[in-house]
Amino acid sequence: MSRIVVAGGAGFLGAHLSRALLGRGDRVVAIDNLVTGTERNIVDLSDQPGFSFVRCDITDGVEVEGPLDAVMNLASPASPKDFATLPLEILRVGSVGTESLLRLAHAKGARFFQASTSEVYGDPLVHPQPETYWGNVNPIGPRAVYDESKRFGEALTMAYHRFHHLEVRIARIFNTYGPLMRPGDGRVVSNFITQALRGEPLTVYGDGSQTRSFCYADDEVQGFIALLDSDHTGPINIGNPAEFTMLELAELVLDVTGSSSELAFVPLPEDDPVQRRPDITLAATLLGWKPQVPLREGLERTVAWFADQPDIAR
Repeated sequence: MSRIVVAGGAGFLGAHLSRALLGRGDRVVAIDNLVTGTERNIVDLSDQPGFSFVRCDITDGVEVEGPLDAVMNLASPASPKDFATLPLEILRVGSVGTESLLRLAHAKGARFFQASTSEVYGDPLVHPQPETYWGNVNPIGPRAVYDESKRFGEALTMAYHRFHHLEVRIARIFNTYGPLMRPGDGRVVSNFITQALRGEPLTVYGDGSQTRSFCYADDEVQGFIALLDSDHTGPINIGNPAEFTMLELAELVLDVTGSSSELAFVPLPEDDPVQRRPDITLAATLLGWKPQVPLREGLERTVAWFADQPDIAR
């Protein structure tokens, strides 16, 4: 049994991670300022032994009483809409907030886990993307607030590792989906599902030929836990290497939902990556981890959850 802080613990992935850690017998201190997270995501955990929730902003500093074995940083707004509406908050949580958590881990002698992102690869010129690729990022574009926040977070994590000899783990997350996503948050899976259930046109950017690789949330958090428990610093890609065009995803969502929605094509956003697929050789060989849930099955589970949400008109 370990005692673990999950920053961003009321967010989409943070709530799934908290649930998985509790399920294996760990104690969890979930921390969130609820800017994009919600206590609804963890309401079923509130009465579980070993779980506690603290509402706080990690950019103001973090104090947790008692011993800790690990500090896991999943705190950051992470959807395309957030890049436009919360740019300064994203930069601050990725810099000041990350260092607050690093200081906490250092003070407690705890292992530190940094949830980074495939966005560090930018619009990649190497495909698929291995961890050795340094990326193709526009540092002043509209996506830069998130890209550079995560790139800085990795650099800061490694500085604590080298200077303070802190045990760290860095995971690079590729597109992840599943229950608890915010409806219409600008991510393609939640957008398509929400629009399909409401009978609205599915918004396809560009001609829909751009690709992404989608990992179901349960698989993603198992990859996190495998990395946390391992002896490997990283960074390590944690994602599903199955690659789909946006048109393929749209057709699959329409099929799963049974929707008759049309497709609405709109201009491609600035700096939107043309393709994205992880090379997971390291995760497979070093961690023994591979995703298990195929896209159709994951979408069926996700659609079922969205269909039960009161704010999704059907």
